[in-house]
Amino acid sequence: MSSNLHPMLNVAIKAARAAGAIINRAALDVESVRISQKQINDFVTEVDHASEKIIIETLLTAYPGHGILAEESGKEYGAKDSEFVWIIDPLDGTTNFIHGFPVYCVSIALAVKGKVEQAVIYDPTRNDLFTATKGRGAYLNERRIRVSKRTQLKDCLLSTGFPFRPGDNFKSYLNMMADVMQRSAGLRRPGAAALDLAYVAAGFTDGFFETGLSIWDVAAGSLLVTEAGGLVGNFTGEADFLEQRECLAGNPRVYGQLVPVLTKYSKFASAGDKAAVRQAAAAEPETTADVPVSASAEAADGDDTVKGEDAPF
Repeated sequence: MSSNLHPMLNVAIKAARAAGAIINRAALDVESVRISQKQINDFVTEVDHASEKIIIETLLTAYPGHGILAEESGKEYGAKDSEFVWIIDPLDGTTNFIHGFPVYCVSIALAVKGKVEQAVIYDPTRNDLFTATKGRGAYLNERRIRVSKRTQLKDCLLSTGFPFRPGDNFKSYLNMMADVMQRSAGLRRPGAAALDLAYVAAGFTDGFFETGLSIWDVAAGSLLVTEAGGLVGNFTGEADFLEQRECLAGNPRVYGQLVPVLTKYSKFASAGDKAAVRQAAAAEPETTADVPVSASAEAADGDDTVKGEDAPF
């Protein structure tokens, strides 16, 4: 821990590293990890629960008067009426983790009066620690990071996620990806939204977009991006996105070029835009009719559950 960091950030780092140690130990024998399914394409493991437990214990030991909003336990722990709320995703990328695919992370954010002021994203497989304090910049392993400087969408590497669950419009999402893919240099789907946002902040990718995300998926990453000089919002470019279940991030120039492409896919799009998207989807040949729902798309992040959709701070 560093003496020049905000004390609350230092505690969050301690919590994230403790959770990372649990995750790394479990990853040595991932076949023995107990897994349950919350819903189709939505998995939780005993490691998620153990990671969340150590994070909450660490935070509440230091700040017993703070509130907690965690993926697995919701608001069960912590003060119920505090202006300080820790937003926790104990293992973002659970589906990757249970397959031994080494792309997952711990995400911890502190919101004060509804605004994110501290952020930690820890990648235990690489020992990469992303941190940010509002107004003080974003860092990777104590080195200052900035979003990329690319200005043309055609030169950009973008990341996304396939949040396919029952009720999702699969064909519309495929059309959205096609719109982006033909305008960019490449599209990646790593499988952990929090880490995707950290990579935008570090300039490893130039932009990120995804729907169906919960607040714990995006809270920490959003501060990293803005403190690294980037922009974050919903698909129409509105900055108040944390609980809207759609997220777009990028360096300012790329963000500005992605908004016109993605706006029509936003749930806040105009009626005309939504009609055009429906017509385009209807015109597509039926390609997924014979595919079981559970196999017809990516298993999301195992984390983007709908249970927190309307959860206020």
